[in-house]
Amino acid sequence: MSDEVLRDLARRAGIAVEWQDYAGQPHVVVPPVLRRVLAALGLPADTSRELSSSRRLLTKRSSLADLPPLVTAVAGRPTRLDVGGNEAQPAELVLERGDVRQVALLPARGRLRIPAIAEIGYHRLRVEDREIVLAVSPARCRSIEDVVPDARLWGLAAQLYGLSHPGDVGIGDLAGAADLARVAGAKGADAIALSPMHALFAADPARFGPYAPSSRLFLNPLHAAPELVFGKTAHESMTPANGLIDWSEASGAKYASLRKVFDLFLDGDDWDGPIGANFGRFRADAGPLLYEHACFEALQAARMPQREWRSWPADLRDPQGPAVAFFAASHPEEILFHQFLQWISDRSVIAAQTVARQAGMRIGLIGDLAVGMDPAGSHAWSRQRDILLGLTIGAPPDLLNPRGQDWGLTGFSPRSMEESGFAPFLATLRAAMRHVGGIRVDHAMGLARLWLIPEGASPADGAFLNYPVSDLLRLLALESVRHDVVVIGEDLGTVPDGFHDMLEQSGIHGMRVLWFERDAQTGFVPPRGWGSSDVAMTSTHDLPTVAGWWKGSDIDVRHQHGRLGEGVDPDHVRKQREQDRPRLWNAFVREHVGEGPVPNPDDTERVVDAAVRFIAKTEVPLSLIPLEDLLGQVEQPNLPGTVTEHPNWRRRLPVAANVVLEDKAVARRIDFVATERPRQ
Repeated sequence: MSDEVLRDLARRAGIAVEWQDYAGQPHVVVPPVLRRVLAALGLPADTSRELSSSRRLLTKRSSLADLPPLVTAVAGRPTRLDVGGNEAQPAELVLERGDVRQVALLPARGRLRIPAIAEIGYHRLRVEDREIVLAVSPARCRSIEDVVPDARLWGLAAQLYGLSHPGDVGIGDLAGAADLARVAGAKGADAIALSPMHALFAADPARFGPYAPSSRLFLNPLHAAPELVFGKTAHESMTPANGLIDWSEASGAKYASLRKVFDLFLDGDDWDGPIGANFGRFRADAGPLLYEHACFEALQAARMPQREWRSWPADLRDPQGPAVAFFAASHPEEILFHQFLQWISDRSVIAAQTVARQAGMRIGLIGDLAVGMDPAGSHAWSRQRDILLGLTIGAPPDLLNPRGQDWGLTGFSPRSMEESGFAPFLATLRAAMRHVGGIRVDHAMGLARLWLIPEGASPADGAFLNYPVSDLLRLLALESVRHDVVVIGEDLGTVPDGFHDMLEQSGIHGMRVLWFERDAQTGFVPPRGWGSSDVAMTSTHDLPTVAGWWKGSDIDVRHQHGRLGEGVDPDHVRKQREQDRPRLWNAFVREHVGEGPVPNPDDTERVVDAAVRFIAKTEVPLSLIPLEDLLGQVEQPNLPGTVTEHPNWRRRLPVAANVVLEDKAVARRIDFVATERPRQ
């Protein structure tokens, strides 16, 4: 078996056998890595026989019988099928609303083509003895301009876990988000962008990173707010003395209080009333996915401290097997409890979004969709065919991370997605879009390709795997319009050629961040040069705050934890920062958002004022100001590349969400933004 035959199979499977690093240097993926990635795709290639069998699986489609169960199209445009044909083929189209239409598949350059369909939706195409879903999407996602024409909106970005309100247990929840939305909406804000609300691990509070979820199909009950659902709370406030969340202690307190709410619900009048009926409908609508997630949560609690399901006994690794069914039948109330947690979390999101809209927000909550999920989590256990077991998502080596990055997440198999009619992808989108006005797609490049690393290998020893980006963007646009949700794509860093244009053409708003908007002439790009279709931000959760950048404390922290880059001299970085400060201040002065001489590194208040005003002056449809910058905080929420050695995802706001905008400096900055971008 030659390496060239192996590489040919890899190319046909969508694996890039060669890639260029950040410096333009070419690299060739070694055969062992190709075999690991192929195996995860269900295409084993360890022997000549396996390789031949896998090649047959990738044989080009030649007939209608070979079509996948779902084909995507764009409204008003013919759709070329990936099957050969030289003669017209009669077909029947059943529109989603029930109308039946006779159509003809016509040959075009050796392939059959579906005529243009004007109606968007999930239709059924019947041809010969096949019926496939024809997903006809709009040309673009719902955009901010669709919400408000000629929009110049503003909003806040908040770490949900960091919000506080009277009655919480030390972890921010949706009652805090509702409080923040109420006061921000009264000031003219139109959006609150929140950190991910995905389900984590109820039995394992040490896994609290919001971008490493157990499942993106369900919510984190720690963010549920019973008072938004039942009008009362069952817990008392817990305020951490050092401003940092103790996830173990606070999680235990929150789940104990939720258990009390559950017990009262089962024994009270609500169980037989409208609220109980709503819970029943929720369980029925969520179906097997909810049942499987509840089983996992209960099972993991029973198996602790054996936290990894892949080390459980073989019969418990099969979610459809008799051992799991027996466990569930033996623990019905525990299964019901975890279903209840999802229901109360879901209703909390509804309530918080309702508050936001009642406060005048035209977008309201913007959720965050993580790029993948923990391979030890609920989704990986319950739907093992969906994912790339044995591979993790990361990034190849770059200037700041010369060894590459391994994020410890897994993602969907593109082959499994296609074979299942994109069911896992659609379920994930629908879960993310439920009850919110917008979503941010983390690492949006994952719609086109992912850097995948065999478990146990170095992050540098990975390969890019291509995804069916046209199909995914069409489905994203269709679900966006059906849910009335705007889409923001996190497109920072190194992206594939043409990807920014692809996002813009699809109506997905990119992200523009102050630190990256630079040019050779002026140092920092003036607000009018930031474009007209993206979302502007001073910073993000992974980057320095304005005060932290100006002080240079981010350099000290990154150096302390070895995150400056291999061989990088911290003094050299500090000298670069000394040169960058006047460049940034001069940009502020040119835009009349700052005045006077360059402030010294410890004089951050005027710099934060100027940065907030600078972002507000951009022509983008939405400016988002992180709460950390409104408050002038130094520390950023997360330091990439660190886990426990830095207090990532643990910082609480120093004041309650309902009064956070009353601080004198915060109120001044809010006034800057609201004056520059008034609600029309």
